Amino acid sequence: MKRIAIVTTIYRYLSHAQHMGDRFLIGYPINGRWHKPNMKVVSLYVDQKQDGDQSEARAKEFGFQVYPTIAETLRCGGDKLAVDAVLIIGEHGNYPKNEKGQVLYPRYEFFKQCVEVFEKDGRVVPIYNDKHLSYSFEKAKWMVDQSHRMKFPVLAGSSLPVTWRLPDLELPLGCDIEEAVMVGVGGSDPMDYHALEAMQCMIERRKGGETGVKAVQLIEGPAVWKAMDEGRFSRALLAAALSRSDTPNGHAVEDGRTEDLIKTGELRRLVKEPAAYFIEHNDGLKTTLLMLNGALRDYNFAARVKGKGILSTQFLLTPTPNVTYSACLVSKIEEMYETGRAPYPAERTLIVSGMLESCLTSKIQGHQRLETPHLAVRYKAPQGRHYA
Repeated sequence: MKRIAIVTTIYRYLSHAQHMGDRFLIGYPINGRWHKPNMKVVSLYVDQKQDGDQSEARAKEFGFQVYPTIAETLRCGGDKLAVDAVLIIGEHGNYPKNEKGQVLYPRYEFFKQCVEVFEKDGRVVPIYNDKHLSYSFEKAKWMVDQSHRMKFPVLAGSSLPVTWRLPDLELPLGCDIEEAVMVGVGGSDPMDYHALEAMQCMIERRKGGETGVKAVQLIEGPAVWKAMDEGRFSRALLAAALSRSDTPNGHAVEDGRTEDLIKTGELRRLVKEPAAYFIEHNDGLKTTLLMLNGALRDYNFAARVKGKGILSTQFLLTPTPNVTYSACLVSKIEEMYETGRAPYPAERTLIVSGMLESCLTSKIQGHQRLETPHLAVRYKAPQGRHYA
């Protein structure tokens, strides 16, 4: 039975640590059945114990120990690495923000302390790192580089790439993508990260794989509608993405009337503060993330693929408290822990972390287009199906 150490910022109701940690403690529904991993949580580190903290109660109920340091957590109070896998969840909690509005979660610091234990003890184990690798591309790259140097598997990112898709759409490996548009909602930087990663898991399947990002720009407000009118991103792709939404606002909420939000002008009325993230890839592909708070409440993707026309889908987010899409993610984490191989590359999360950081830099530098030679991240999409 695999022994798991959890390293997290907080452990309380509906936190990421509770969602994921509990699934290893009690199991989760997957593929129409209840599944209990053949694994045991043996140790836990919690950086901040807030009101509603569940860590001590869970430790007492399930027979593991909460330790005061990460090194002790990985060694279970002894002098050698005593676990077979590490679950790092640096999300939620009271942490400062930088000038870009990014919360400075200590994911890099947690990861670095794990690497120090690996080096001192002469053994490595798989690590899952929740969501961004780091708010800093430099730190994120260091994390991925260490996994390659020391030869331990790393899985990172969020649940959107592995949740259900409505309709069930996977772009063919090696396809020729001409343009892509993603529509998302929520604040920065947690929710724009989700949307960028969902788009990335689709476009990485194009011919030649991911080649890196040449330049980015983030614009906001009326400039977004001006860019649409000038054809900087495809109105047809935006319409296709919006057509997949199950949560349109406007007249659909007021009297049940569905409508074309673009043609009626409702989109501009509903979205008070639109934002557009323009991504230029090294192979010439141009993609756009539109954050459209007020128009809808879900995440939708569309692409124009040579020989197939416009293809689109919704990334399904199921409701609380079960949040079944997190079970989809835990199943991929469990797969890595069992096999010792990450089902998809951490480079996906690395490049998305860098895209987001650079876009937010563009924002605070007057919404300028920024060249991004440092984002020369190359990788190929994985074989097989990796979503629900």
